[in-house]
Amino acid sequence: MVLKRYPMRYVTVLALFFSILFSATIHAKAQYTFKFATLVPPDTAWMKEIDRWAAEVYKKSNGRLKFKMYPGGVMGDEPDVLRKIRSRQLQGAFFTGYGIGRIYSSARVLEMPFLFKNTDESDYVREHLMPEIEAGFRYKGFELLGWPEIGSIHFFSKKPINSLADLQKRRIWLWQGDPVGEAFTEASGISPVPLSIIDVYTQLTARHGSIDTVYNSTFGALTMQWHTKLSYATNIAMTNGIGSLVVSNRFFKKLPDDLQKLLKETGKIAGQNINRITRRDNKQSKILLKESGIKFMWDWNEKEKQEMIEVRNKAAAKLIESDYISKKMFTRTTTLLEEFRAQSK
Repeated sequence: MVLKRYPMRYVTVLALFFSILFSATIHAKAQYTFKFATLVPPDTAWMKEIDRWAAEVYKKSNGRLKFKMYPGGVMGDEPDVLRKIRSRQLQGAFFTGYGIGRIYSSARVLEMPFLFKNTDESDYVREHLMPEIEAGFRYKGFELLGWPEIGSIHFFSKKPINSLADLQKRRIWLWQGDPVGEAFTEASGISPVPLSIIDVYTQLTARHGSIDTVYNSTFGALTMQWHTKLSYATNIAMTNGIGSLVVSNRFFKKLPDDLQKLLKETGKIAGQNINRITRRDNKQSKILLKESGIKFMWDWNEKEKQEMIEVRNKAAAKLIESDYISKKMFTRTTTLLEEFRAQSK
C-alpha cells in the first residue's frame, strides 16, 4: 500500500485543529460549579459581600470555578441545607452556630452565653482555637473557608423584659433541635416553643401565634423583618453569635490545587469582611430599631449578673456532660480567656 503525501500546510492545519479540540475538551472538564446556600436575605450587606466573593473567585479562576447562589432560605432551614450537601444537591453554605453544631459541635463553645465580655476576648480565643476547629470540620467531612460572625444576640419581645422572671413568662422561640438553646432555657427555667427559623415570622405575624419573644442580632432582626412585629429588646446581649463558610470535602478535594488555594484564601477574607460589616451594621441597626419604636431595656445589677452566670454554668455543665461541647475544648477556652484577661491587666 502506498501512503499519500499531503502538503505540509494541511498537516499543520490538521495538527492545529486537534490541538484546539483537545484544549477545549480539557477546559470544559476543568469547570466547576459551587452550589452555595444561606439564610442571609438577598440585597443585604452580608449577601453583597458573598456575591463579591463569588465574583472574585470566578474572575481569578478564569471562569473555571463559579458559584450558584441560593440565598434567603430558599433551600430550607440549616438542617435541610446540611442534608442537601450530604446528598450532593449542594456543595457548601453559610451556617450560623446552629448549623455549625451539626457539623463540629465543640466549636460552639465560642458562643456560650455570657462567657465573653467583648469581641476582643472572643477574637483572641477564636484565633487560638481555629487550628483545632478547622481540624474538627475536616474530620467531619467539611473544609472551613471563612468565619463570619452573626454578632451580639439580644432577646426581642412583644412585651417588656426587665428580669429573668419576665423571660420565664414569655413564649420564647427556640430554634428547633438546638442543644445550646435547650440547655440554656432548661437552666434558666424557661419553657420555650421549638420552631424552625423559617416559621418565626409567620408565628409572630399570626393573631394567635405560638411565640411572642425571639432572639437575634440587631441586624438580623431588622433584615428578617421580625422587628415589625415586636416592641422591646434587651440591652444585654446573650452571646456573640458565630458563623462559618464551608464546603464539603467531597467537592473540595475534586478541585485542582490552585482552585483549592483560591477558595481558601478568598473565603478567609470574605469571612473577615463580613465580620467588619457585622460589627458596623449591628451598631447602625440598633439605632434604626430604636427609631422604629423598639425600646431597649433591662440593664443588669450585680445580683442579676451573677444569677445569669450561674445559669450559664449549669447550661455548660449539661453540654459538657452530653459531650456536645468537649470538656477539653471548654477547659482550653476558659484557660485562653483567663490568659487574655491577665495580659489585658
